[in-house]
Amino acid sequence: MSSRLESDPAKATTPLLDALQAELAERASLGLLRQRRVLHGMQGVHVEVDGQRLLSFCSNDYLGLAAHPALISAMQDCAAAAGAGTGASHLVTGHQAAHEELEHTLQTFMGMPGILLFTTGYMANLGIITALCGREDAIFADKLNHASLNDAALLSRAEFKRYPHNDLASLEHMLAQSQARRKLVVADAVFSMDGDLAPVPELLALCDRYDAYLLLDDAHGFGVLGANGRGVLEHFALDSPRIIYMATLGKAAGAAGAFVAGPRILTDYLMQAARPYIYTTASPAPVAAAAMAGVKFIQQDYDRRAHLHGLIDRFRQACQLQRWQLMPSQTAIQPVVIGSNDEALQVSKRLLEKGILVPAIRPPTVPKGSARLRISLSATHSHDDIQQLISHLQMLEAA
Repeated sequence: MSSRLESDPAKATTPLLDALQAELAERASLGLLRQRRVLHGMQGVHVEVDGQRLLSFCSNDYLGLAAHPALISAMQDCAAAAGAGTGASHLVTGHQAAHEELEHTLQTFMGMPGILLFTTGYMANLGIITALCGREDAIFADKLNHASLNDAALLSRAEFKRYPHNDLASLEHMLAQSQARRKLVVADAVFSMDGDLAPVPELLALCDRYDAYLLLDDAHGFGVLGANGRGVLEHFALDSPRIIYMATLGKAAGAAGAFVAGPRILTDYLMQAARPYIYTTASPAPVAAAAMAGVKFIQQDYDRRAHLHGLIDRFRQACQLQRWQLMPSQTAIQPVVIGSNDEALQVSKRLLEKGILVPAIRPPTVPKGSARLRISLSATHSHDDIQQLISHLQMLEAA
């Protein structure tokens, strides 16, 4: 007599699993199936991936701090003193001295009275938007915003309106028509797939005019933009109680985590109402210690940031393309739009054969027909690294 225990688990199926398999097959046929690579050793511009030594242009480690000895030492020392895990949420016993010190450091550095740490930028955006907005409110979002902002808007149950990318006239029309109790404009400060900046001064002016608030996700600007690395607000010399600022600590700062900055009453309220903050175990204290070391580099190492901006200028001046489009960007994100999914994948594959790692980004991450190479520059790249990339790009485009 057969039994369920005798069946082959690898061949077991259900209608749901059949449907999922069909969707995976369709994604593969369209060139949209994502795959993971395994990185061996530390993050950097020269990495070992799946056993191959590569020159990498795909990390968000913009200042090259992720493998810096000072951050590693800070993490090790804190782990020896505070342990590996926090064991509780921030509001129970998980808020350790390293978290408190990092918040004070960011408060001084940013010059903003309210600072609240989150485990990730995704959680920070979910926490901010769902705490501040509900059914009687309206959220106005740039169509190229990060997925976390869109997901948070949907979860909040507020009216969710999306305006064309950086289209101030469309946004103003929406704001003028809205009768919502509370209006929140949300935008990436630096758009992660295009590398361009939001028109932050103009967005803030509209918020002032229509009694709205402005949430800026500066994940890719913090540490890179501004004379002192304070991000998009310093870049535009802006300060307003209407601004809610979010930045991550896993990119230019070289560690992990995120923080929200703004008026103290805002962060006090988020501590009481932001569910992703309240209902999760606090991130390990050693991560906060490493992030603090990274923030100190942002504060003090002007040469590292200046070198990065020199590389950005060099790349944009020297990378002359005919068929493909180098998008306008003054940031470390330099996208080259190729168009078709298959060609973008093939170019990425050919670069890999040359020992250069550049990811192909395809829909739905970017609009249909705009598959691209997303080139990320780091302060630890050399001018020779940049020239090597440019030479191979131009050769492949001409092939």
